[in-house]
Amino acid sequence: MMKNILLVIFIFLSLQSCEKEILSEFPSVALQEKMQTIDGETIEFEKILKKYKGNTIFIDIWASWCPDCIEGIPKVKEIQKNHPELTYLFLSLDRKITSWKAGIQKYKLIGEHYYVPSGMKGTFGKAIGINWIPRYMVVNPDGSIKLFEATTTTEKSLLEAIKQ
Repeated sequence: MMKNILLVIFIFLSLQSCEKEILSEFPSVALQEKMQTIDGETIEFEKILKKYKGNTIFIDIWASWCPDCIEGIPKVKEIQKNHPELTYLFLSLDRKITSWKAGIQKYKLIGEHYYVPSGMKGTFGKAIGINWIPRYMVVNPDGSIKLFEATTTTEKSLLEAIKQ
C-alpha cells in the first residue's frame, strides 16, 4: 500500500516538473536578445516590442526549412486579412540569413521581420521554452503576453487571443 502511494506521488511530481511554465512577461534574457532587421541592423527584442507598444502583436516564430511553418502560412495570411489592426512580427529561426530572406520573398510574408541568430536552441529559444515551431504568440498593447503558446493557427486559444 505504501509503495503504491509513493509511486503515485512520484508520478505526479514527475508530470508536474515536465509542464512548461506559461509566462505573462518576457524574461529579461529574452528581452536582451539581439536580433537582426531585414536591413542588417541589430536590435534588442525589447526595443522591437517597445516600437509596437500600444498595438496588439501577433508573433509568428518560424523558419523557411520548417514544413509545419510553411503549412501554417495560408492561415496566418487569413488571420492578417481578418485582423488588419494587429501588428505582425515574424521571428525567423533560420540557420542562414539568405534562407530567411529568400523565405520571406518566396512565401510573400507581410509584416515586420527579424532574424534570431541564436536559433531555436539559443538564449531566446530557451528563455521562452521553444521546443517546436511554428510558435504563435500574442502580446497585449502594454507588452504583457496574452497568449504564450500556440502551435497551429486553428487553436481556439489563438483565435480567442486575437479578438479585440
